[in-house]
Amino acid sequence: GREAGNDQWDSWGSNDSWRGGGGGRGGSAGNWDSADPSSWAPSINRTIDWNGMNLVKIAKNFYEEHPAVTARTDDEVEELRRQYDIEVLGGDGDSHSVPKPISNFQETSMPDWLLAAIVAKGFKAPTPIQIQVWPVALQGRDLIGIAETGSGKTLAYLLPMMIHIMAQEELKENEGPVGVALCPTRELALQINEVAVQFAGTSGMKSQCIYGGVDVKKQGWALKEKTDIVVATPGRFIQLLNEGWTNLNRVTYVVLDEADEMLQAGFGEQIKLILSQVRPDRQM
Repeated sequence: GREAGNDQWDSWGSNDSWRGGGGGRGGSAGNWDSADPSSWAPSINRTIDWNGMNLVKIAKNFYEEHPAVTARTDDEVEELRRQYDIEVLGGDGDSHSVPKPISNFQETSMPDWLLAAIVAKGFKAPTPIQIQVWPVALQGRDLIGIAETGSGKTLAYLLPMMIHIMAQEELKENEGPVGVALCPTRELALQINEVAVQFAGTSGMKSQCIYGGVDVKKQGWALKEKTDIVVATPGRFIQLLNEGWTNLNRVTYVVLDEADEMLQAGFGEQIKLILSQVRPDRQM
């Protein structure tokens, strides 16, 4: 996550901010992408004219507000957010434009297969970041979320990503992923992908983990197979894109996990390059 208002990121169109669980920085330390970030800056020379492309229509809004959530008064919403140390700020500066938080899994409007997977893995109740992020993300809105390590932020974005993917047109041969999560370290990429695989497998989705330090061609051939989700460090992902192993034409859901860490590590230009290959109406 990152603090709202960082000028380097403001032009990227996120329209909601969330801060909860005491703030702080999530994730674990580890080795940065093996490629020197500066060496990748001039890469990806493919400029895309999105206005001239026949783009697949995106389905974005899957949120149906539960009657119990609808009935929640402004005072009750404020108390729920205070109870879980949640602060929100809408894109227009008004917290009232942000969906009301949920209080349990039954209020999420998630499909039965996903709720069953959540229960099967022993989760009893959503975490603070989840109760506020899920209603926003399931509406197809862009957001920035800030939370501590161990706050449940990975599932906060992965589960809406999977719902989003399931609603899109089926991937054809040689079409790239629909969901992409970028992160600064191999260790974090492996952690995220492990969670993605656990939940994606219940619905037939496939997730691939991309990072430096291992055989490029092996990762490339893996991407050639139908891949719904890619979890990647920026340098190696750019290398695979440059070599034509995959493309981002079908990507419509993007996550930057530990965006502040990626900026500090010098990955800002690489992230911009990757995003330049993603259609501008994507969810992020």
